[in-house]
Amino acid sequence: MATSPAHETLIKNLVKEKGKDCFRRLGAGAGIAAKLSSDAQRGIRGDDADVRRRKEAFGDNAYPKPKPKTFLGHFLDALSDIFLVALLVCAAVSTGFGIKEHGLKDGWYDGVGIFLAVFLVSSVSAAGSYTQAKQADKLARESANIAVNVVRAGRRHDVSMFDVVVGDVVILKIGDAVPADGVFLEGYGLQVDESGMTGEPTGIDVDAENNPFLAAGANVMHGRGRMLVTAVGTDTVLGELMNAGENAADDPVPLQERLERLTTTIGNIGVAVSLVSFTLLAARHLTGSGTGKTPPLLEKGVPLAVTLMVTFSMRRVVKENAMVHRLSVLETMGSVTAICADKTGTLTLNQMEVTEFWVGTRRPGAATAIAGGIVTLLRQGAGLNTTGSVYWPDNVSPPEISGSPTEKALLSWAVTYLSMDAATFKNSGKVLHLEVFDSAKEHSRAKTMDNTTGALVVHYKGAAEVVLANCSMYVDMHGASRELGVEHMKKIDKVINDMAVGGLHCMAFAYKPIDDEGVGLTLLGLLGLKDRCRPDVKFAVEACRKAGVGVKMVTTDNPLMARAIAMECGILSSNDSDGIVIAGHVFRAMPTVRQLEMVDRIRVVASSRPLDKLLVVKRLKQKGHVVAVTTGAGANDAPAVNEADVVLTMSIKGADLAAKDTIILNDKFHTVVTATRLGRCVYSNFQNFIQFNLTVNAAALVVNLVSTATTGNTSLTTVHLLWANLVIGTMSALALAVDKPADAVMERPPIARTAPLISNAMWRNLAAQVAFQIAVLLALQYLGRAVFGTDDKANGTMIFNVFVLCQVFNEFNVRDMERKNVLAGVLGKNKMFLVVVAATLVLQVLTVEALTKFAGTERLSLGQWGVCVAIAAVSWPVGWAVKFIPMTA
Repeated sequence: MATSPAHETLIKNLVKEKGKDCFRRLGAGAGIAAKLSSDAQRGIRGDDADVRRRKEAFGDNAYPKPKPKTFLGHFLDALSDIFLVALLVCAAVSTGFGIKEHGLKDGWYDGVGIFLAVFLVSSVSAAGSYTQAKQADKLARESANIAVNVVRAGRRHDVSMFDVVVGDVVILKIGDAVPADGVFLEGYGLQVDESGMTGEPTGIDVDAENNPFLAAGANVMHGRGRMLVTAVGTDTVLGELMNAGENAADDPVPLQERLERLTTTIGNIGVAVSLVSFTLLAARHLTGSGTGKTPPLLEKGVPLAVTLMVTFSMRRVVKENAMVHRLSVLETMGSVTAICADKTGTLTLNQMEVTEFWVGTRRPGAATAIAGGIVTLLRQGAGLNTTGSVYWPDNVSPPEISGSPTEKALLSWAVTYLSMDAATFKNSGKVLHLEVFDSAKEHSRAKTMDNTTGALVVHYKGAAEVVLANCSMYVDMHGASRELGVEHMKKIDKVINDMAVGGLHCMAFAYKPIDDEGVGLTLLGLLGLKDRCRPDVKFAVEACRKAGVGVKMVTTDNPLMARAIAMECGILSSNDSDGIVIAGHVFRAMPTVRQLEMVDRIRVVASSRPLDKLLVVKRLKQKGHVVAVTTGAGANDAPAVNEADVVLTMSIKGADLAAKDTIILNDKFHTVVTATRLGRCVYSNFQNFIQFNLTVNAAALVVNLVSTATTGNTSLTTVHLLWANLVIGTMSALALAVDKPADAVMERPPIARTAPLISNAMWRNLAAQVAFQIAVLLALQYLGRAVFGTDDKANGTMIFNVFVLCQVFNEFNVRDMERKNVLAGVLGKNKMFLVVVAATLVLQVLTVEALTKFAGTERLSLGQWGVCVAIAAVSWPVGWAVKFIPMTA
C-alpha cells in the first residue's frame, strides 16, 4: 500500500477521535481515498491480490472472540457441581472404609462404582453442554456474516462483512448496519443510530461538513449514502469496546428456574428423609438390630435432563435449517397465542415484479405506443430518482441491477419495457439532489438536470394515493398535458383501487419543471407491482389457527390491497365472519377500552406505522396473549420487537440475537409451525421427565423409609439409587429427548404461562405408578424370600431389578399424559426411542449379570428374570386403567 505510516495511523484513528480538522487536512473523503489507493467513485481495484494486500496491511474485519471451551473444560464444569463433588467425596470415603473392612481385593467396589456413575453422568452432561456451545457459536458467526454492498472497480458487489477491507466504498441505505469505521463520501439525509455503543437513543446526522464519521455497529435509520472504510476489525470503535468488555453469563431461562425450584424441593425432602432414616438406623445400631446404610434421595437427574432435552431440541431446529439462541425462545414459542407478521418479506417473497402499467386511464401495449418525450421522462424518473443502480458490463451481457426489491423491479421494468440502455441512462440527466423514500412521506423526490436541454425537473415516485393527491395535471399517450378534473380523477382512482383489489402495490411517477411556480405535479404513469405470497404461507397460517395461534398481518399497504393479500395468504377467509381489517390510524384513534375489545378480532392492520404495530402488541399482551412479531425489512421495528415475547426473523444474516429472544427461520414461514410444535414438545417432554423422575424418587423414598423403620435395612442401596437415578435417569431423559413431537401437541391450545409445571393429570398418573411400585417392592422385601426361595442377596437383586425395570416400562407410560395406547407413535416413526430403551435394558443386564461386585448384586436365573419383567410390565395396565379417570387442567 502507498499510504505512509503516519497517514495510516491518522486514518485508522479518524473515527475514534472524530478529528474533523484532521479529516479536512487529509483532503476529506476524496483525499483519504486517494491516500488509500482507492477512489471515491470507483472504489478499490478489488481483485484477489488487492484485497489480500489490504488485509495484510490493515487486518481482517473480524473481532476477537474468547477461545471456545473444550470438551474437557465442559467435563470439569460438570464435575464442579456441588452434588457431584459430594458424591466423589462419599466415593473416596466408601473406598477407604471398604478396603479397611473387606481388604483391597473386595473393598473397593462400592466406591469405584460411585466413581464410574459420576464419570458417566459428567460425560453425558458435558457432551450436551459442548454441543450447545458449538451451536451457539455457529449461530453467532452466521448472524454476523451479513452481506455488504461495496463498489469495486466501478461495479457494485455484495460481499461478506468479513471481506470488507480498508479503502472499500460501501453503499448504505435504511436498515443497513455500518460494517466498519469510515468517513462519509456522499449521500442524502443520512442518519444513524449508535445507541448500541453510546447509549444515546436519538439519531445522529451524518454529512461531509459537520459529522463525516461512521462507526462500525451503527444502524442506518434514514437516508442513503456512500462511506469510505478507514478501519476494520479490532481497529474500529466497536472492536475496542469488544476488547474491553466481558462476556456476560447467560441468564437462566424460565423453565430451568422452575425446574431448579423443583429440584431444590426434591433435595430438601431427600435430606429430611435421610435424616429420619439415619436416626432410625442409628437407634437400631445402638441396640444391635440394624446394619444398613442410609442412601440419599438424588435430585441430579432433573438438571441433567434439562441439558439433554435442550441439546436435542436445538438439533431438531437445526435440521430445519433454522436457529434458536436459547431454550427460552422455544419454551416461549410453545405458549405463543398471537403472531404479528409483516407482509413484505415474511408472508410474501419480497421479490417485486411490475405487472401493470397505465398512462392516464389507458394501458399501452408497448413503449412504442407512448410519445417519446414521456418515455424520456419515465426513464429519468426510474433511473435517476432511485437508490438502486444499473451496471452494463458490455453491450451483450444483461445489465446488473442492484437496490431494494422495489427499486430493482422498477429499474428492471425501465430496462426491458422502456429500453433504457447504457447510453440513454448515462446521457439522460444527472441528479442534483435526492430525497430518499421513507415510510412517513411515502415518496422519494429527485431534482435532476437534463443533459441535453439543461432543463431542471423534479421527479416524484411513491405510493399512488400520495403522489396523485399532489397532481393537478396528467399526460396522455400522445404526450399532451391535460387537466386532472373530477371525472378523470375518479377513473384514475378506480385504476388504483382495481390494482389494490388484485393485490398489486400501485406506484405513481410524476414530475414538475422547477420554473413552474404554483403549479401541481403532472402524473406520468401508474405501475402495479406484484409481490407473491410464499408458497407455504397458507398451510402455515391454517396450522397456526388449528393450534390456537392467531396470525395478524401488519402492513403499510392500503386496506384494499391488504385485504387481497390476506385472503391470498389465508389470514382472512370467507368463513371468518369475525375477522376485521382496520387502518392503523383508525385503531390508533380509538379509546383503550375499545382497542382491547377489538384486538382479538383484528386480522389485518393496514396503512400502519411502526408505532401501530407496537400498539397492537401492547393491547394483545394486556389481554393475556403471548405475542411473537416478525421483523420487517426496515429499521423501524425496534419498538414492537422490544415489547414482544418472541422475535421471528426470516434470515440469520444480521439477526440481533442479544436484543431479544429470537428464532431465525429458514426463509420459510412454515418454520413458525415447526418452532411452535417443538416449543410445545420441549415443555411436554420436561413434564414427562418430571413425572418419571418424581415416580423414581417417591417410590424409592417410601420403600427405603418403610424398610428402614421395620427391618433396619434399606431395600435399595446407595449404588442402586445412584444407578437408577443417574444412569437409568440419564438414559430415560435421553429417550424422552429423542421422542419426536406428536401431531397431537398442535391440536391442543397454547401452554398458559401460569400453568403449573405438574398438572392434575400428572399427579394422577404419578400417584398410581408410585403406589404400584411401593406395593410390589415392599411385597418382595417381606415375601420374596419365601415365595421365590431366594437368599437375602438374590432377593435384594430382584428388588433392585424390578425397581429399574418398572422405570423402563414407565418410560412408555409417561410419553403422553392421556393417551392409553403406550406404543402409539413408537413402533413406526420413533426408532431412536426404542434404541435408547434397548440400550438401557442392556446396561441393566450388564449391571446385574456382569458387574455384580460393583452393584452388590447376584446373577439371576432366566426364571427370575422372567418374574422381574412380568411384575414390572404390570405398570402398563396400571397406567392404562388410571387414564380412564377424567382430570381437569
